Amino acid sequence: MALEQKLSLKLSQRLVMTPSLQQAIKLLQMTRLELETTVAQELEANPVLEEIEDASEEEETLGAAGAEADRPAAPEREVTPEIEAGPKNSLEETSLDAWLQDDWGDEGWSATAGEWEEHQAPPLENTLTREPDLYDHLLWQIHMGDFTARERAIAEAIVGNLDPDGFLVASLEELLATGAEADEPWTSEEIEAVLSRVRALDPHGVAWATLRESLAAQLRQRGEPEDSPAHVILAEHWEAFLKRSYPAIAKALGMPLADLEPVIETIKTLETRPGRAFSHDRTDYVEPDVHVLKVGDEYVIQLNDDGLPRLRVSRAYRRMLQQMRAEGRQGEATQYITDKMRSAVWLIKSLDQRQRTIYKVAESITRQQREFLDHGIDFLRPMVLRDVADDIGMHESTVSRVVSNKYIHTPRGLLPMKFFFHSGIDRDYGEDISSLTVKRKIKQLIDEEDARHPLSDSELMRILNREGIQIARRTVAKYRDELNIPSSADRRKVF
Repeated sequence: MALEQKLSLKLSQRLVMTPSLQQAIKLLQMTRLELETTVAQELEANPVLEEIEDASEEEETLGAAGAEADRPAAPEREVTPEIEAGPKNSLEETSLDAWLQDDWGDEGWSATAGEWEEHQAPPLENTLTREPDLYDHLLWQIHMGDFTARERAIAEAIVGNLDPDGFLVASLEELLATGAEADEPWTSEEIEAVLSRVRALDPHGVAWATLRESLAAQLRQRGEPEDSPAHVILAEHWEAFLKRSYPAIAKALGMPLADLEPVIETIKTLETRPGRAFSHDRTDYVEPDVHVLKVGDEYVIQLNDDGLPRLRVSRAYRRMLQQMRAEGRQGEATQYITDKMRSAVWLIKSLDQRQRTIYKVAESITRQQREFLDHGIDFLRPMVLRDVADDIGMHESTVSRVVSNKYIHTPRGLLPMKFFFHSGIDRDYGEDISSLTVKRKIKQLIDEEDARHPLSDSELMRILNREGIQIARRTVAKYRDELNIPSSADRRKVF
């Protein structure tokens, strides 16, 4: 068979992941904080981009970018990443001629005097960078104590090997290895002596390796004798205590079960995390991406644009590019401004399309979960990503990116958008019931149970089956674990 060369034409469709498409997909799944950071970085890196300070200037931005983000109107033909994923979405295909032909006026953009006004800032030395934590508190006591320089170095090494709860995570051998680098290596006797002094510092119970040792140290600090029932329980009946086998403990101690109750309560008052008082975990407040407001009998969708800057293309660079093209200059400067302008145009388009897509998804969720918004969680219907994707004419992956790390504020509270997507449980009558509704029923049954005779997973299953909810015992156990509810044996009240 002879080899030959020939030309042929073939028409095909394929998905091209251009840089502009990748940017649009990336922006779509970003959280508000990530989006604000990304936009700030683009403003710093792209001189063509400008932030609109005056809301009246918003009409001068690209198309509908940011103009009506709260209630976006559906355009004749939207440019979505999944509809136009071909080369037409690339930055090279973005036409700037129409932009350059518009008359933006002769006045140039310049900073106002107020933007350069100096403000009096508080003194730097009066600014608290962070609150003292457990390590700072212990080091302060060590430096204020009568430790020698060598003992202080050992104590600082011990404190440096505590976890945030105050437990020692390093062994004696590891501390010896740390001290081997000193001019005179540390000895095990020195480490043990300093460790006992660190354990006497505030808060009580720190620098112990196990919880049992920490609780015993707290009992000694309270003045409990070593032969007291509480000490004996920690030393000899620790496993039984963890399993709540109180009758067996009372029998081993030779005391009535009723007399054991105050001993158990004493142990329960001890601190299981000695460093808890010095934990300063900051509360992260969630800002919703979408607000659902009830106006009359209808629900209105409003996007939250607070904190997101409104962008536009710089007038000065636009006129500069016009002048360069008019003079026929095609150097590196012209190409640089052209590329930056195309990048700015596509960023504004992508941000606007992101808001429109979020609006569509939120509107579909609100429409399909109206009964939940009206009457509560008992009326939450099972829903998957495909239901919303088919409703708005997009792919499931796009809906998944939209609902990822996004929050929606409804009359029923602030909820993650993923809250509305969950499986359903079969019922003997009516439509399938939401798994969240089943979890709520399980929690209600456990809250109303007799504490001395708690309901087992099998009993919960039978109760739900009598209500027409077809659910297996292992599913009940799974939902109970997801609700962080202990088993019936751990919930049983002994005293």
